[in-house]
Amino acid sequence: MEVEENKKVKKGKELYDYQKENIDKVFATIDKKPSNYNLVFQLPTGGGKTVIFSEIARRFIEESKKKVLILTHRIELSSQTSKMLAEFGVANKVITSDVKSLDDQDEYMCFVAMVETLKNRLNDDLLDMQDVSLIIIDEAHYNSFRKLFKYFQNCFILGVTATPLSSNIKLPMNEIYDELLVGEPINTLIDRGFLAKATTYTFDVALGGLKVGINGDYTVKSSDDLYSSNLMQDKLLHAYVEKSLGKKTLIFNNGINTSWHVYDTFKAAGYENIRHLDNTFSKQERSEILRWFKHTPDAVLTSVSILTTGFDEPSVDTIILNRATKSITLYYQMIGRGSRVYKDKKTFNVIDLGNNAARFGLWSAPINWKRIFKSPDYYLDNLINDEDIERQFIYEMPPEVREKFKNSEDITFKVKEEYEKAIKRGIKSKIVLDKSVEQHAQMCFENADDVFDARDLAILLDDDIKDRIKKYSHYMIKSTKNYIMWLEEDYKRKLNTSINMKFKE
Repeated sequence: MEVEENKKVKKGKELYDYQKENIDKVFATIDKKPSNYNLVFQLPTGGGKTVIFSEIARRFIEESKKKVLILTHRIELSSQTSKMLAEFGVANKVITSDVKSLDDQDEYMCFVAMVETLKNRLNDDLLDMQDVSLIIIDEAHYNSFRKLFKYFQNCFILGVTATPLSSNIKLPMNEIYDELLVGEPINTLIDRGFLAKATTYTFDVALGGLKVGINGDYTVKSSDDLYSSNLMQDKLLHAYVEKSLGKKTLIFNNGINTSWHVYDTFKAAGYENIRHLDNTFSKQERSEILRWFKHTPDAVLTSVSILTTGFDEPSVDTIILNRATKSITLYYQMIGRGSRVYKDKKTFNVIDLGNNAARFGLWSAPINWKRIFKSPDYYLDNLINDEDIERQFIYEMPPEVREKFKNSEDITFKVKEEYEKAIKRGIKSKIVLDKSVEQHAQMCFENADDVFDARDLAILLDDDIKDRIKKYSHYMIKSTKNYIMWLEEDYKRKLNTSINMKFKE
């Protein structure tokens, strides 16, 4: 790895009005607060956080004559930050693992470093921290930075993030940062033309098989099991063909196994412009794939988390969330990869295959970051759970199945409405399923030539039956898995009996 030094700098980087305003707000806080104050600044992905803190570093060095240290959690981000600083006229040095000594540190007023590398250099007394007065932390929601705070007791710490919610729910950000400064919301940046507008397409997904791990998010294994299934692969391919065919598409998965399945599914369907990328690829392989993605208009890239930060390809037209997540940070990071304005691109698509929009709200919807920063536990505890999300699903009969029942005018059945009627009349709620069975039997009867055709049609109603029973069981005290299974079996027996009766009549 090459040691990066940026002494050749150029001045004149243009700032937008809102960026200047936010920079002034940061310096107003620096001026009125003690030197050991910890401030976190929030701005959406694509709003120019690196531009803003690079200008802050330049201005701080110019005004205070003190040194600045910028911390990142990935080497790619360190390199990008160093180049941006150079554009602002800030000579800087990246402290990489190859930097074994810092004999030339007096030549620089600004350093860029990764957490572990810096920690090792500090432990070895290779970096003099006396003249460093401002610490800027990129992607401040990551907890790895905490281990360095003890070295910066008398420094002003500025954390920068799009989502001021800690990656570890047991270590909230409000325990280490004194204040949150909120920048422009996403919808404002869209209205002003700084971000592209997202059109979100949601496809209901039953997430009952997913398990939550110790990090608070869905486990890779349970995600792989669900999203590698033929059902989900077919749903993904259908969503792509319907909403993104011919567009540059970036697919996010939770597991490498799933991503390879996606690659194989697209290839088998005849879509050749697809590549797979994960963190096991070499730097050279990754660079080659990203070059291909950049220069291929209808490219599809299926990946595993590696591109959520430190990746900027503004020509992306569609983001597919082929996974569910309980992390609002990850949710915003993934969608943010498509939010850059580019040439004539003013809009982009989001295809959600994980009920994420139902969980967190639409990407551009207003969000109270100050409340989340102040009370993260309350926010997390009140996120809508998967059961409640799935309860809101509205079953839509596939067109090819609906065609089989074309002689039936009305195929809908309002479970909630029928249940409430039964309760008001003081009769057993069992009548709800009896009415549903009767309607399904009538549908099969009026679209079949004989009883055998009708029974075949009844099989096509399996998903509709499951949906109605799931809604019905929600209102019952007994809603165990075994009880629901029994209800389904009993329902199908009654349906076949009712069909037989109709043909006998």
